[in-house]
Amino acid sequence: MRPPRQKAGRAKRRFKMRIKYLGHACFLLEANDGTRILTDPYEPGSFDGAVKYRPVAETADIVLVSHDHADHNWSAGIPGSPQVIKEDGERAVSGIKVLGVPSFHDTSRGSERGNNIIFRVELDGLAVCHLGDLGHALDPASASALLPVDVLLMPVGGTFTIGAQVASEVMEILSPTLTIPMHFKTDGVDFPIDPVDGFLAKKDNVIRAGSSEITVSRGDIPSGIVLLDPSLLP
Repeated sequence: MRPPRQKAGRAKRRFKMRIKYLGHACFLLEANDGTRILTDPYEPGSFDGAVKYRPVAETADIVLVSHDHADHNWSAGIPGSPQVIKEDGERAVSGIKVLGVPSFHDTSRGSERGNNIIFRVELDGLAVCHLGDLGHALDPASASALLPVDVLLMPVGGTFTIGAQVASEVMEILSPTLTIPMHFKTDGVDFPIDPVDGFLAKKDNVIRAGSSEITVSRGDIPSGIVLLDPSLLP
């Protein structure tokens, strides 16, 4: 005897989003429908050659720029004509909700390194938060504006951004399901920042993916910290 056929419309469709780590603070977020978002593209060779990552060749529909430094703002190098967002505020782009929350690149309200925008995008039923070059602990108002967070893309290398200790505090405040570290010392950048190991030390639920990308969905998302390998190392 055959089991009863499930009625049309009963099953919920699960949308999958691809997250690819290109390097430094640059990620590709690709939605289930093919919409592509790039975060903080860097200019190869900038800062007198300190940025050694290979060029970003990915196309994008939307480019998010957290601040106007060459290792984060090279939207001119992205193929095609993406919509570039570099302001705070709330907007809908191609049906995607994008929120920009103002912050600073240092602990002195921007007097040392300027302003920074934290971006929160809602994609395939998931809230993804990219902290840019956040340089200070989160204040309650900013944290409240960003919540809830499913996926947190967070700098951990220190010096120019929050380091391991403050990053851990930010992670606790935002309480994401998944955290992906970024902006740490690699062969792709000759900056005086720390490797990722200091942040990962004594952390539970750390997954070293062994690849540059991960696919997540509303019902299938790792809990904890996932370390992705930058795909554009020299």
